[in-house]
Amino acid sequence: MVRFIARRLILALVTLWLLATIVFIITNVLPSNVGRTILGPFAPQETVDALNEKLGTNRPLPVRYLESLQGLVTLDFGDSFVSGKAVLPQVVAAVGRSAKLAGLALLITIPLSIAAGLYAARRRDQRADRAIVLLGVTLSSIPEFVTGTILVVVVGVGLRWLPVLATAPDNADIPTQIRFLLLPAMAMAIVYFGYIARMTRAGTIEVLQSDYTRTALMKGLTTGQTMRRHVLRNALVPTVAVIAVQIGYLFGGIIAVEKIFNYNGMGSTMLFAAQHKDLPMLTAGVIVIGIVYMLATLTADLIIAWMNPRIRLEAT
Repeated sequence: MVRFIARRLILALVTLWLLATIVFIITNVLPSNVGRTILGPFAPQETVDALNEKLGTNRPLPVRYLESLQGLVTLDFGDSFVSGKAVLPQVVAAVGRSAKLAGLALLITIPLSIAAGLYAARRRDQRADRAIVLLGVTLSSIPEFVTGTILVVVVGVGLRWLPVLATAPDNADIPTQIRFLLLPAMAMAIVYFGYIARMTRAGTIEVLQSDYTRTALMKGLTTGQTMRRHVLRNALVPTVAVIAVQIGYLFGGIIAVEKIFNYNGMGSTMLFAAQHKDLPMLTAGVIVIGIVYMLATLTADLIIAWMNPRIRLEAT
C-alpha cells in the first residue's frame, strides 16, 4: 500500500509540473501585450512599456519560466495585475466558495444516483430500469445553464420557495447558506445524476453476472446479503472514479451556473482573470484547480484500492 501511494504521489507531482508548463506556454508564449490590455488602446506607449516593466512581462521567457516554477514550489504566485493584491488568498477564497457549492451538489446527487443505479440494476430490462436509464440520459443531455434557468423561473420566481441568488448575507448561519446554495446545487445535481446512476447500474449488472455472485446466491444467501457482502464493493469501483472526475469539473467548470445565480466561485474568478489578462490570477487558479483534481483522483484511487485489493496489487 505504501508503494501504491508513493507511485500515485510521484505521478501527481509530474502531472502538476506538466500542467504548470502548459499554463506558462499558453499565458506567456502566445502574443499579447498585457500592459496595453490593462491600460486600454489609448494609453501612451511609454506608460504601457513602464507597466510591462513593472509587471515583468517583458523579461526573457526562460527567466519567467523559472520564476513560475519557483512560485509553484513556494505557492507564491505574485500579485494580481488587476487588483494589485496577493493572488493566492483570492484564489483560496474562491475555491472555498466553490467547495461549498460543489459539496452540496454532490451531497444531493451521490446518494440518489447510486440508489437509482442499484435499483435499476436489480430490475434489469424492467419498466423501472428503462425509466431510470431514460431519465438519466435525458437529464445528462440538458446543460447546466438550462436547468439553472428553469429552476430560477419555476422554483425561485414562480413558487418563491428558494432565493434566486446564491450569495448568502455576511455572517449567515449554515442553514441559511444551504438555503441560498440549494438552487444552483440542484441545477448541477440534476445533470450529474444521469452519469453516476448509469455508471452504477452498469457496474452492478456486471458484478451480478459474475461467478462469485452466483455462487453466493447458490449457497443460500439472500439478494440483500449478496449485495452487501459481495456486490457493492466491486460494483461501485467505476462509480468512485466517475465521481472523482466530476469533483474536478465542479470546481472549475461551473461558470454558467455561477453566472446565473450570481455566485463568485472559482469558475467566475477564472473567467474574470482570462478576460482581463490577469496572468498571475489565471496561473494560480489553474494550478489550484489541478491540485484539487489530483487530490480527488488520489483519494478515489485509495478508496478503490481499499474496495478492491487486486487493483492495488496490479498497480504495484
